[in-house]
Amino acid sequence: MPEPRPGPTQLDPSRRSVLRAVLFSVALTIPGWPDVIGRAEAVQSGRARRIGMNEVDMVVAMTEHVSELDDQFGGRHARPMAASFMVNTVASYLRADAPDDVRKAMLSAASDLLYLTGYMAVDEGLHGLAQRYYVKALELAGAAEDHLTYCTTLRGMSVQAIDLRHGGKAMELADAAAAASPKAGPRMLAFLAGQQAHAAAQTGDRTQALRYIREAETAMDRAESRGKAFGSYDPASLNYHISQVRYELGDVSGAIEAMQQSDKVRYSVYRRARVRHRAMLAERQLEVGHLEAACDTWHQALDDYPMVQSGRADDRVRTMFGLLRPHLKNATARDLYDRARTV
Repeated sequence: MPEPRPGPTQLDPSRRSVLRAVLFSVALTIPGWPDVIGRAEAVQSGRARRIGMNEVDMVVAMTEHVSELDDQFGGRHARPMAASFMVNTVASYLRADAPDDVRKAMLSAASDLLYLTGYMAVDEGLHGLAQRYYVKALELAGAAEDHLTYCTTLRGMSVQAIDLRHGGKAMELADAAAAASPKAGPRMLAFLAGQQAHAAAQTGDRTQALRYIREAETAMDRAESRGKAFGSYDPASLNYHISQVRYELGDVSGAIEAMQQSDKVRYSVYRRARVRHRAMLAERQLEVGHLEAACDTWHQALDDYPMVQSGRADDRVRTMFGLLRPHLKNATARDLYDRARTV
């Protein structure tokens, strides 16, 4: 069945008060910006024809705000907000007059917002829509000469391909991302090499997978020695990739160990990832016959699940129900099953 096209409630809400409230919450984080909302609405209405760096900074701040909401509450809540902001505000900014440096900065900011919106569409399972956002993000990043967002978007497309079990395409996209970023710092190198490792493992290329994961580990060591960077590729993300590589290569026990380490060092704000990855960990614990440990981990996932609106988290819970049904004579499994039904 084809995916539904985004309707008016998703892309073009004209409820000015809602948009105003969202912009206000972002503007509060930027000192000296009491007029940001009025300027945004002036561009929308055609009263303002020229933009400056203030508007660029506001788009960047809004993208960061939406990203935080996505991490904590899932894409189903945050994506419509991002899409309406793109249509109602950012599109107007892209049409407005601006000096060359401002125009390039706005293209870069818009490409980052498009990438994030595509990422959230993947989280909802809207893969065709996500690809359209990703392609547009690549176009704008190229026009802005923004290598970081260009590489990040290619890497996001690789993640989507892995989720869909298209290992060859995932490898191609991960390699393209790495090739497009010759001057990347160590954290970005770890980010890209971790994805290459996962893609290689899914294609069954053990040698390449292990080589790339070693590259990711080495780059992460260098990055961490320069100071921790909240909100980017971090040790929790690296351990997730190590777990995925081990699992694809048949080392289920090693995958469990790495996923437990990932959970241990993950920042608390990443609630959606915590739900998904704990559920994944429980599946693997059950796979090696540790039913009670798996139930305990699934309980931990359910603690956060009601606060997350995520298609991928929903998929993991549906999988949990299917895996538990053969074990319902076990009291621990039955208690978990009954609890999950109320959630």
